Amino acid sequence: MNVFASMKKTAIAAVTVGTLALSTAGAAAPSHAAADSAAPVDAHMQAFQTLMSFYKPALQGQFPNFHGFAIGSTSHETVIKTIGKAEAPATDADGFDVYHAEMGHPGYAINYKLDKIREMRYFGTNVERETNLGGITVRMLVQHWGAPHASTLFKTGKTVQKKLTYVRGSYLLEFIFNGTSGTGLDHINLVRKAVK
Repeated sequence: MNVFASMKKTAIAAVTVGTLALSTAGAAAPSHAAADSAAPVDAHMQAFQTLMSFYKPALQGQFPNFHGFAIGSTSHETVIKTIGKAEAPATDADGFDVYHAEMGHPGYAINYKLDKIREMRYFGTNVERETNLGGITVRMLVQHWGAPHASTLFKTGKTVQKKLTYVRGSYLLEFIFNGTSGTGLDHINLVRKAVK
């Protein structure tokens, strides 16, 4: 019996050592399939992190990492002093000052009322968009934030867009998707909630 038990332990040890050797060899030299599958996972994780970065700042009427600009309190003059004049300034009171996305910097649009920010739009980055807005889907949004407070379809020119609205304290975060497929997030709006 003791001989059998000893042989069994030796066999288990050999299998364990063999398994460790194989897993170590695999870790040292990942296969192309593993390397290829890592990129989408990273892009998905970065898109998820982008989505979640909007959750808390919206309670203060702000976008994440946007100089602390806030709806209703930051002046047009402060914006210009901080980030400069817009590349495409508003042409009327309902228009937006548009700051185009540049290498490593997302694009924004800002609308003012009585010289204070009334609405901000976040357009994300142009490069590696799948790690930013392009990777955020309706499914991801609903999975992590729950059902939206409102969902509407509307047309912008010939493009059908879907707007999912989430209430964040005194503010609304509106996720604007191109089409009805639930992919292709175009931009995110931040506005003050209407007082009833």
